[in-house]
Amino acid sequence: MKLKRQSKIIELIKNEEIGTQEELSDRLREEGYEVTQATISRDIRELNLTKVTENGRQRYATLASMSEVDNEKYIKILRAGFRSIDTAGNILVINTVSGMAMAVAAAVDSLNFPEVVGCIAGDDTIFCAIKEAGETASVMRKFEMLVKEA
Repeated sequence: MKLKRQSKIIELIKNEEIGTQEELSDRLREEGYEVTQATISRDIRELNLTKVTENGRQRYATLASMSEVDNEKYIKILRAGFRSIDTAGNILVINTVSGMAMAVAAAVDSLNFPEVVGCIAGDDTIFCAIKEAGETASVMRKFEMLVKEA
């Protein structure tokens, strides 16, 4: 049931402008799915949905549907500020050009890597929390690849 519901969610947000959990919940009920707000919230998190603004209105979208232009902007910011990266348990420590940490952290958050829980930025250092310690090295490699592909 969960897989069918989540497939329906993907279908709905690709074909309609759904901007709130309530709208999504209503559409799912119209399609025959009984859902709670907690279920919708969990599905959104598990599907790694994000909100995008189109025609002045926010709506849910899958990461795959984010435009290449948006992703390229974030990658350019990452490349412009990046100096080095290291790990400490499930934390990535990203060193940036002085004054660039906030911009780079915002770019990292906007790239919406599912393994990244969030970032805290100072002036030239970012702590980036990774969900599972075992994923830290692979996420570090992703960042290294992004900054090298110039």
